[in-house]
Amino acid sequence: MSVPPASLSAIAARVEARLAAVLAAEEQRWSAFDEDLAEPVREIGRLVLGGGKRLRPAFAHWGYVAAGGDPADQIVVDAGAAFELMHAFALFHDDVMDDAASRRSQPTTHVRFARLHAGEQWAGEARRFGEGMAILVGDLAFVYADQLMAHANAAAWRIWNELRIELNVGQLLDIVGSVRNDRRREKAERICRYKSGKYTIERPLHLGAVLAAPHRERELLPALSEYGLPLGDAFQMRDDVMGAFGDPAITGKPVGGDLREGKPTPLMAMATESATPAQAEVLALVGRADLGDDDVAAVQQAIIDTGALGELETIIQRLSSEAVAAIGRAPITAAARDELIALADYVTRRQF
Repeated sequence: MSVPPASLSAIAARVEARLAAVLAAEEQRWSAFDEDLAEPVREIGRLVLGGGKRLRPAFAHWGYVAAGGDPADQIVVDAGAAFELMHAFALFHDDVMDDAASRRSQPTTHVRFARLHAGEQWAGEARRFGEGMAILVGDLAFVYADQLMAHANAAAWRIWNELRIELNVGQLLDIVGSVRNDRRREKAERICRYKSGKYTIERPLHLGAVLAAPHRERELLPALSEYGLPLGDAFQMRDDVMGAFGDPAITGKPVGGDLREGKPTPLMAMATESATPAQAEVLALVGRADLGDDDVAAVQQAIIDTGALGELETIIQRLSSEAVAAIGRAPITAAARDELIALADYVTRRQF
């Protein structure tokens, strides 16, 4: 297991303190208006302060330092907190779309509110209530993220809006690909990049850089993309491996969750391309909601036997090396370069 760089915890602490202050103030404000509003705001805090790697704030921070920004500046802390709220928005909605029962070893928001509805014997359908509440809680997180970006310059706002469009585009392609059981490699790679890779690494770097030096946008952004795009792809590919093979005790998610959902991942595309007829028959089980543990184990073995897992691990390492080489020649500060090299190792070798 890769050890996170020491700087990651320091960045996380500042961002978490900002998030806690913002959400405490909002909970106090809205619960004073109506007590029924306390729990939805509290739910944002439960997710956003309940764990997470804080990678987006870290990449925004080092993008800011890379461009010459002062690491102690409050604006990059606010940007990091905005990224965490944006990510929470995506997770609230993603869990509804995937009908996920747990996240970080805890019940998901729509499940929690559905149980509340059932326990109180309220009118209507518990499932619809739970999903509706989760969507609205996600929408609140979305707005709070924008509020934290209020003091950003015009260049940063352009990137902020573009990354949000890209995130939604990736999510749309993911949903369509899942229901179609799409196993085309180019499609899976596109989803991999737009659903997660770009908004986890490349765009936070871009945002941090233009917050510090908007006049250097044309110089810095292409250089940072040479690092951020391959590393973002590798990051999501590592996620795909964990989604298919991860230990629930480490990942906090049910084993084989991505296999039951039929996610269109590069891993599945590679396995399908190389499968024998017998292996293809096993792989065809992917996407079934009733996939049992024995079926999951059979699919996992088929993925290994096709050589797809080994091939993907080789690609992850190659992409990581490309990213490290690119940041080595980028026109950025030495401090940021060293930290971005350490982060490249961490995000491609992590187990959760």
